[in-house]
Amino acid sequence: EHLDGAVDLINKCGEVTYKPNIKVSELKNVLIENEITHIFTNPNKQNFHLNHSVLTGTNVEVINTCSTGLNHIDLEYCKIMDIEVWSLKKDYELINDLPSTSELAFGLMMSLLRFIPTSFHSVKDGNWDYEPYVGHQIKGKTIGVIGYGRLGKIMCRLFDGWEVDILVTDPYARITDANGVSLDELLDKSDIVFLHTHVTEETKDMVDDEFIQKMKDGSFLINTARGELVDEDAIIKSIESGHLKGYGTDVIRDEFGDIENSKLVEFSINPNNNVVITPHIGGMTIEGQTKAYL
Repeated sequence: EHLDGAVDLINKCGEVTYKPNIKVSELKNVLIENEITHIFTNPNKQNFHLNHSVLTGTNVEVINTCSTGLNHIDLEYCKIMDIEVWSLKKDYELINDLPSTSELAFGLMMSLLRFIPTSFHSVKDGNWDYEPYVGHQIKGKTIGVIGYGRLGKIMCRLFDGWEVDILVTDPYARITDANGVSLDELLDKSDIVFLHTHVTEETKDMVDDEFIQKMKDGSFLINTARGELVDEDAIIKSIESGHLKGYGTDVIRDEFGDIENSKLVEFSINPNNNVVITPHIGGMTIEGQTKAYL
């Protein structure tokens, strides 16, 4: 509804049941009672999985998701049940013109390095003292980008003119236009590491104790990819020890569960921990959503 013309457009597609804030407990009944054949979903609003418990016994033929990530959908079940899954994943002309997520990653980095959220809260509490918030400049830093797909490439371009060194690693990409290195070298040398990779069996839990110990002492980690990439207990332990200096993320591990019970969210409440969490807003810009939805 916040996008001009979006509701009118979707109503031209057929008989529409519009439930933007539906709970998973209600969804199955709505699908059956309204004989829904096509689901259009925004995963940033959907805090549950579209899996067999939701889809069994329904008439659903197509799930259309306005995203490139698909971890909110049980793809194996959909394949078995011949449910088509449409996404933006291969719409390269469109998604190559969507920098919103990389821009947010840049913003998370700035928030951590300059203590922007915590210093603002201090001012709102009536304080005017810069000393607790002496941060770091970007110039001269070494930036590590893990994943050199669309968002990884955009991330690198955002640093044009900032006078930094950029290291890139991606086992699936042929890197000829950037400084490609091994993962170990990137972690060892980078002051700030960005995650821009999809969740696969190989990348799930890739950021564990061993990964973080290989990171440069006092470095920062930014994750606008997926929460399943990260062992959040390892993040908390490393920040508590002082090895990791900050974690900025747009995603959490239990995003499809009970957010209130997230240990990472609870840990972030203490401003001294230098953790910044946003509610999966990476692609959520008016410009980006207008291109993707319309």
